[in-house]
Amino acid sequence: MADKVNELKYFYGNITREDAEDYLRKSGMTDGLYLLRQSRNYLGGFALSVAYNREVYHYTIEREMNGTFIIAGGKSHDSPVEVCEYHSQESDGLVCLLRKPCNRPKGVEPKTGPFEDLKEHMIREYVKQTWRLHGDALEHAIISQKPQLEKLIATTAHEKMPWFHGDISRDESESRLLQGQRINGKFLLRQRDSNGSFALGLIHEGKVLHYRIDKDKTGKLSIPDGKKFDTLWQLVEHYSYKPDGLLRVLTEACPRPDLEMGSFDIVRPPVPSHHPRSGATGGIISRFKSFTFPKPGIKKTQADIGSRSRSTAKLNPYERPEKTRNKNVSPEAMPMETEVYESPYADPEEMKPKTVHLDREQLILEKGELGSGNFGTVRKGIYCMTKSKKPVAVKILKNEDNDPAVKEEMLREANVMQQLDNPYIVRMIGICEAENLMLVMELAELGPLHKFLQKNMQITTKNITELVHQVSLGMKYLEENNFVHRDLAARNVLLVTQHYAKISDFGLSKALTVEENYYKAKGHGKWPVKWYAPECLNYFRFSSKSDVWSFGVLMWEAFSFGQKPYKGMKGNEVIQMIERGERMEAPHACPPEMYELMRLCWTYNSEQRPGFTPVELKLRGFYYDI
Repeated sequence: MADKVNELKYFYGNITREDAEDYLRKSGMTDGLYLLRQSRNYLGGFALSVAYNREVYHYTIEREMNGTFIIAGGKSHDSPVEVCEYHSQESDGLVCLLRKPCNRPKGVEPKTGPFEDLKEHMIREYVKQTWRLHGDALEHAIISQKPQLEKLIATTAHEKMPWFHGDISRDESESRLLQGQRINGKFLLRQRDSNGSFALGLIHEGKVLHYRIDKDKTGKLSIPDGKKFDTLWQLVEHYSYKPDGLLRVLTEACPRPDLEMGSFDIVRPPVPSHHPRSGATGGIISRFKSFTFPKPGIKKTQADIGSRSRSTAKLNPYERPEKTRNKNVSPEAMPMETEVYESPYADPEEMKPKTVHLDREQLILEKGELGSGNFGTVRKGIYCMTKSKKPVAVKILKNEDNDPAVKEEMLREANVMQQLDNPYIVRMIGICEAENLMLVMELAELGPLHKFLQKNMQITTKNITELVHQVSLGMKYLEENNFVHRDLAARNVLLVTQHYAKISDFGLSKALTVEENYYKAKGHGKWPVKWYAPECLNYFRFSSKSDVWSFGVLMWEAFSFGQKPYKGMKGNEVIQMIERGERMEAPHACPPEMYELMRLCWTYNSEQRPGFTPVELKLRGFYYDI
């Protein structure tokens, strides 16, 4: 996969083609000598540099929309590594076969590109400012949505740069460039029209030159007949290195008047002696320090918007029309945009101190049931807070015989839930004792995971992996806080949206003391045997490791689109099967990496079974890859 490329000895990172040629030259320039580097114009792409007949040939390896990699006119491959392996057997359009990798010299690490230095901080600031998250909620948002966030930041990063002046006129751009020192190569970029066209203004010998930057049908940006780029910051970095069609290289950014002083550091990297800009003052890699991101859903005046372009605002997938934003039914909603991502106690003005017992007058029950069970029913409701109304799920106790044990069980579940606060766990809002005992919880309107998948067979592997990964994040939180769930299954994972899952049903859960690492039941109960680890059934021992076994079964349910595990088998038959060392077969079309992880979760010996930290990391890696 692409994220393993950094481990390759022949991968050099974000170097230029001139640097690549230099490395190949120093290594002998034998025919078929090659190296891999990061593409400086295709986002997520790579470049292959090959020596042949004392010349160096360069091939772009583009990343396609489906995540595969391809050299134009060639075959698609799952990774750039496979591209290299294929062309070591078949030239297929290349000047020769790849014969020998040109490994990095000792002590040389893959070079990090300018944007790599910026994006981590920019992603954190974006999430923090846009959704006003902090603490664990902030970290979970970044982990769970990092691929989408990286794409967003990459394609809109120019808006935060001092050289991007937004929607200004040609005359205004000239006026700004000619203010102060008229240094050769001083430049700015501006929005040209609403179709994604930009313009580059550049000082040359005291005059301002203008270059049009067009966007083609695939979204690539270029000056007329120039090299194509996925992003404006890649275009700027390229032309700061060599003119390549311009009259001169870009040297110094014309600062934007609306930026506060100190918002950016202008870093001037060292220039190689053979570089066309050698000896020139300048350098325009902008290191982000602080910037206020526009908030989704907040209508701004033109003065508020400043230089933010109208057309690039439309590119932001997180900014949706006011009518559809924050609606649970929207399949496009990011978890952070829903009303149940942040804790209901996050706003101190609304719920301080935290109220466990709720006033019946503040609770409105709606008609119709969301679900039912031995305990009673679940209905949708509205909890009226000080400043707002919150949609909730209300678990209503059915206790016709007034059995204290039934009430005690529900209160026990409330006690467990009250201690938990995580974006991927259904939070309890409070208890209401009125006509019946009612447990008021966050609402996950799309219902249980297995039923949703049964009705939506078109769901992609990426979507299923996303949801399963979120469950692993919630379980990792439980593990870290010494909680054992004991009833983890697809039926107890509820969906807020198609892309947002929460763990529910803590009726069997146990909080362990600091000294304990497992809970021992007094005897066999009405247990979900098909989800239980061997030590649960043989020794009545429950731990986070037994929850991992259950998680493996949950994964099987998810990737089989909600099928019943061990279909047609009785509980004792399942136990015998496991004791024989047999396991369920992989669901149809299940990715081999995911089935391998299921098998790992079904390790017989609990001490050899992984915990949720490595399980979550494996899921995260696979999700990022796809």
